[in-house]
Amino acid sequence: MVFFLTCVGLLILGYFTYGVFVEKVFGIDAKRLTPCMTKEDGVDYMSMPTWKVFFIQLLDIAGLGPIFGPILGALYGPSALIWIVVGCIFAGAVHDYFSGMLSVRSGGKSIPEVVGDIMGMPARQTLRVFSVVLLLLVGVVFILGPAKLLSSLTGFNVQLLIGCIFLYYFIATVLPIDKIIGRLYPLFGALLLFMTIGIMFGLVYHGYEILPNLDFSTNSHPGEKAIWPLLFITLSCGAISGFHSTQSPLMARCIRNENLGRKVFYGSMIIEGIIALIWATVGMSFYSGPEAMNAVIASGSPAAVVNEACTTLLGPIGGFLAIIGVVILPISSGDTAFRSTRLIIAETFKVNQSATAKRLMIAIPLFMIAFLITQLDFNIIWRYFGWSNQMLSMLVLWSAAIYLARKGKFHWICTIPATFMTAVDAAFILQAQIGFNLPATPSNIASVVIAIVVFAIFMIYVKPADEPSCQGEPEILS
Repeated sequence: MVFFLTCVGLLILGYFTYGVFVEKVFGIDAKRLTPCMTKEDGVDYMSMPTWKVFFIQLLDIAGLGPIFGPILGALYGPSALIWIVVGCIFAGAVHDYFSGMLSVRSGGKSIPEVVGDIMGMPARQTLRVFSVVLLLLVGVVFILGPAKLLSSLTGFNVQLLIGCIFLYYFIATVLPIDKIIGRLYPLFGALLLFMTIGIMFGLVYHGYEILPNLDFSTNSHPGEKAIWPLLFITLSCGAISGFHSTQSPLMARCIRNENLGRKVFYGSMIIEGIIALIWATVGMSFYSGPEAMNAVIASGSPAAVVNEACTTLLGPIGGFLAIIGVVILPISSGDTAFRSTRLIIAETFKVNQSATAKRLMIAIPLFMIAFLITQLDFNIIWRYFGWSNQMLSMLVLWSAAIYLARKGKFHWICTIPATFMTAVDAAFILQAQIGFNLPATPSNIASVVIAIVVFAIFMIYVKPADEPSCQGEPEILS
């Protein structure tokens, strides 16, 4: 229990110390007008209370990831807890803060446009394709996941539930952001907090030993899967997740002042880190060992772990509410995933989204493609999502590092995690079956070499700009 509380304390301390440092490095301007004031359109750009913006941001990023990911990460043992704490403070929260604040500075642009302004047109086009594909995968994962869990609870046909979730996503994607998302998400946020806190208290109340095995010297994964790089791909949400960068611009369009960025973007990631800590702790404490939990996962995905743990620890009613929270979490991220996709496509083809007909023009074919993807195997979708998700986080971190370097600021807060994630992504794709399927040792060595080369290129070619940005232009290109 002491170790768990220490981890939670470190995350909170990180917000008040490293978060403040990151904010100072970025250099907020409290007098600068934000996009909700300069581009208000009553649909996507509108001023909203900070508490609503915070909860929407939290629920946008906290889908299945900080629950399923930590459950799967718990199979590797207590190393997962270290990765959550270190990754969240020094990588994930930094990534989320910069993806949000750079969007604010660029007038609320989506992440491909932000990255393109920093790294040029090739990067812009790459990120446009990459982000749309990733968001479609996220949207589909966040349809199939809750549909299967609801089916196991209610006995309803999975395809029927998929259709219902699709209908909700379509409506939420097209309507102005304050109509459904702005009204329901605060309630969903309360349910999320109940579920998270309740499941931890349930462990303590029922007398479970909290984290009985803290042996960091061994890898406990029943399938003998290597910690490097698989843990860092599997356990993304709660540590660092590229998906978050696609969501942050949604609230960058609604935030009222730059001095709220640390609370909304950095702070929501810290809360997600705590959620991830709790679910990883549940995985390592509720079951007698990783083999027992792995058997439950094999019988019905991590959703089966959620179902069993919630029902046992919180009783029928509490367990039902907690499971509904787990269903709402991915749905509250899935709808904004499709909303982000609509906006990225609209920005790419310069289609104004103030008119309903033009929103439908993008949304209808988008959902048709998503439906076709749902017919693929869930496990295959999840594997590709994991790698593409962390690739995006790496690219966003490098973009933020370039931005800081060109401004002559302390770029290391982004350069170091960007280099680390470059090695992770390279190692995974070199040795994964969906990649090059190379042996572990040479691929790991090659991944380190690749990361060093990318770092060297950054240090050699990225220099502070000679001239300040033009007045009235986004403060990204110099």
